[in-house]
Amino acid sequence: MINSVYCTEERHSAAILEIFNHAILTSTALYDYKPRSPESMVGWFETKRRNHFPVLGVEDDAGRLLGFASYATFRAWPAYKYSVEHSIYIHHECRGQGLGKLLMQKLIEEAIARDVHTMIGGIDTTNLGSIALHERLGFVEAGVIRQAAYKFGKWLDLGFYQLILQTPLVPDED
Repeated sequence: MINSVYCTEERHSAAILEIFNHAILTSTALYDYKPRSPESMVGWFETKRRNHFPVLGVEDDAGRLLGFASYATFRAWPAYKYSVEHSIYIHHECRGQGLGKLLMQKLIEEAIARDVHTMIGGIDTTNLGSIALHERLGFVEAGVIRQAAYKFGKWLDLGFYQLILQTPLVPDED
């Protein structure tokens, strides 16, 4: 059985770090070169807490984190306050089980509840599984930045996919 949870630094930091670092070392899902340190998670979680950004997870019955999703500031200027850039990562042994869809649906629900208007995903264009997941959930391609990054001896293209939500009901400029 799969359980949805809100991830905490105390309980999930090491598991999230493991998922991050596997993705860094083996894929283009993250455009980092070197594994992150355990200390990096302190700042990561602090940013999430300070900005009230959710960190959602799915666990098995034993409490093992199988994947997580979150979002963060898209751009730092005030007029972008209704846009977020999200990320979703599934443990490499648990892919293909529908966990990504479950996490994204929950993250979309959180975004609506928090008056987000636009969700943006930056996806390496070779990550066809992530692109297909986003498209199934209503995201549309918003553009591609060609040769945006260099990793594993080649140039990487970064695609942006967006979902426009019907919130907030009354946007403001405060």
